[in-house]
Amino acid sequence: MEPIGILLLIIAVFVIIVLARSIRIVPQQWNYIIERLGRYRRTLEPGPRLLVPFVDSVRAKVDLRERVVNFPPQPVITEDNLMVHIDTVLYYIITQPTSAVYNIDDYLAGVEQLTTTTLRNVVGAMDLEKTLTSREEINSRLAAELDKATDKWGLKVTRVELRAIEPPPSIRDAMEKQMRAERDRRAVILQAEGTKRSEILQAEGEQQSQILRAKGERDAEVLRADGQAKAIQTVFAAIHNAKPTERLLAYQYLQKLPEIAQGDANKVWVIPAELTRALGSFGNAFGGGVGVPQQEDEEVEVDTSALQLDDAAAKALEEAQKAAREVQKLSETTQQKKKSGTAELPPSE
Repeated sequence: MEPIGILLLIIAVFVIIVLARSIRIVPQQWNYIIERLGRYRRTLEPGPRLLVPFVDSVRAKVDLRERVVNFPPQPVITEDNLMVHIDTVLYYIITQPTSAVYNIDDYLAGVEQLTTTTLRNVVGAMDLEKTLTSREEINSRLAAELDKATDKWGLKVTRVELRAIEPPPSIRDAMEKQMRAERDRRAVILQAEGTKRSEILQAEGEQQSQILRAKGERDAEVLRADGQAKAIQTVFAAIHNAKPTERLLAYQYLQKLPEIAQGDANKVWVIPAELTRALGSFGNAFGGGVGVPQQEDEEVEVDTSALQLDDAAAKALEEAQKAAREVQKLSETTQQKKKSGTAELPPSE
């Protein structure tokens, strides 16, 4: 190859290298820190940018997006001298790239150490129970302290989260027993309240059922009484409209008289005065020979030879004759007891 060709090739390679070092394309949400001969020159923002080759150099590439850092669990002693291990998560963004590059050597290590010391200060003023129940308070205090301390580093702490708080094993066992006892107590209380509520509801149900049953019985009695009253009115109206004769009444007396005589406890009979007249009327209905004697010692005889009766009338006549005899015997017995002074008189009202 001729020397001219070699020279042209060298010049072309040099030009390519110069162009490569002169043009920089900065991605979105990134900043480049540019130094000229070892001194800060400017900060390149996103987009294509030109540099002076062999004079300007990129000192650092800074990511402006929010970043998440997970720190390992840190041992912290609480106010009641119990050691707990706390695992923290830190969210931050870089607001001033130059400060993050020139004001601190390694801002991630600085943030980790600052988080550890601040966490120990905050948790050291709390007991274990408050530490376990005050995560939001601890998070807010950590975020405020870290944001104030990292402001000179060009960082902004947006949020701090306590991912885990692990107490000692003995404390965990005691807490589990306490929680188990608390759950058992709540279960017993809930069961007692449920039993109480069920008994109250059952008592109220029984009360309502008794009230409804009493109302139903009352309404039934009222309806039954109304029905009986209407039935009596109907029977009375029917009897009044039918205009019964003395013969019918006498026959009804004769039918009811055996029912009155039944029973061993019936020692005193009350004979209606109308019965003798009714029997007389009943006898007169079949002829003059039928009647109830008015004498004490006379026997009741009925002459039926001259009567032409059907079976029903004959049967009724026989019953009337039998009832008359029983009345006569009862009258004789009563008169004898009166004479001997041992007659049982009906109680006066």
